[in-house]
Amino acid sequence: MIEILHQDDALIAVNKPAGLAVHRSKMVGNAEEFLIDLLREQVGGNVYLAHRLDRATSGVLLIARSSEVASALGEQFMGRDVHKQYLAVVRGWPEPVEALIDYPLPGSRETGPRREARTRYRRLATVEVPIALGRYPQQRYALVEAEPETGRFRQIRKHMAHIHHPIIGDCQHGRGDHNRLYKQYFGCHRMLLHARRITLRHPVSGAPLVIEAPLDEAFSALLARFGWSIDGL
Repeated sequence: MIEILHQDDALIAVNKPAGLAVHRSKMVGNAEEFLIDLLREQVGGNVYLAHRLDRATSGVLLIARSSEVASALGEQFMGRDVHKQYLAVVRGWPEPVEALIDYPLPGSRETGPRREARTRYRRLATVEVPIALGRYPQQRYALVEAEPETGRFRQIRKHMAHIHHPIIGDCQHGRGDHNRLYKQYFGCHRMLLHARRITLRHPVSGAPLVIEAPLDEAFSALLARFGWSIDGL
C-alpha cells in the first residue's frame, strides 16, 4: 500500500518509497512496479502525475485526479509558486553553513543545453565517524536541508556533487566508496534524499496547503544513530 498523506476529490499526495519508479520511462530500465499503477489500483479512477521524483528519492509526490487539476498544478510549478524542502545526508561538512548554489544544468541529456538552476541549502547537523577510508582515519558527514528554486533534472543531486558534497547513496553523481561504507557499516542501502515538505495553493480552492512526508525506517535509523533530530524544522 502506498502511504497517502492527503486526499480529496482533486488531489492526492503520497509518500513515495525510495527505489520505486514513478512511471514507465527509458530512465528506469528494468523496473517491474510503478507508483502510478499501484496508486491507480489502490484508489480507483484516473490519476495524473503533477510532478516527478527520481526513483531513488523518497517523499511527497503530488497526483491529480483530473487532467484539468494536473494542468493547474503544472502552472504553479512553472510559475515557481510551489515551495519544496528536501533532507539529504552528504559527504563532508558544507561551508558556508547556508548558501545558494547557482549553477546551470542540462536536462536528462548531459549534452543538452544548460539552463539556470538554483538550490539553497542549509547545514543542519554534522557527525564524524571513526572509520578509515582512503587517506582519512575519520569520515565527516552532514545533514542538510535543500530547497530548489528551479526544477531541473536531478538538480539537488547534481548541485551537491558540484560543490563536492555528494549525497550518500547517489550512484550516478556520488562517491562509490562512501556509498559502500554506508552499506557495510550502517546497513543503509538507499540514497539519502527525501522530499520532506511541499507548500502550494490547492488547485481548486486556492487555499494554502502544506504537506509533509515522514522519513522511512532506514533514514530515521541513520538519524538516530548519528544523534540528529529534525524535530521543530
